[in-house]
Amino acid sequence: MPQMLIGLGTNVGDRMSHLRDACMLLSDRFRVLSTSSVYETAPMYVEDQPAFLNAAALVESTCSPLGVLRALKLIETEIGRHTRERYGPREIDLDLLAYGSLAYRYREAGKTLLQVPHSKTPERRFALAPLADIAPEWELPGLGTVAALLEQTNGQAESVKRIADAVLPLSGDR
Repeated sequence: MPQMLIGLGTNVGDRMSHLRDACMLLSDRFRVLSTSSVYETAPMYVEDQPAFLNAAALVESTCSPLGVLRALKLIETEIGRHTRERYGPREIDLDLLAYGSLAYRYREAGKTLLQVPHSKTPERRFALAPLADIAPEWELPGLGTVAALLEQTNGQAESVKRIADAVLPLSGDR
């Protein structure tokens, strides 16, 4: 059964509750094998917004990459995500960062709707630090291992801080 890496992020409302709810809903749709620590991170791209909480999950499923994307978008809707500016504030953001050893791009009407591994992962310590907790040796096709990519973002280390006492659920236990 394929394993996937899912990135989680939130900076609106009760951020910790949003992450926990996302993990619970992930476990309804996928087999959650592991969750990372939680990190408080400075926003990128649109900097005038609250800090994020970020985490990652390692999951298994027989879903196709597009099936996973659809499930993630439904979870975002269930949690109450509102459409706002790109890279702006959000209640929850779930990204399919990797799908096994697959390099995959799905385009529709000239627009990329899904790319795995996620194209911006190498520049995002806020995604790589949680991934390194659960899958440091994971090879992102064409990009390198999570651990090597994390090392390349050391310049962002001050903007990504682990929250020592934050714990995410693995299954239906709240």
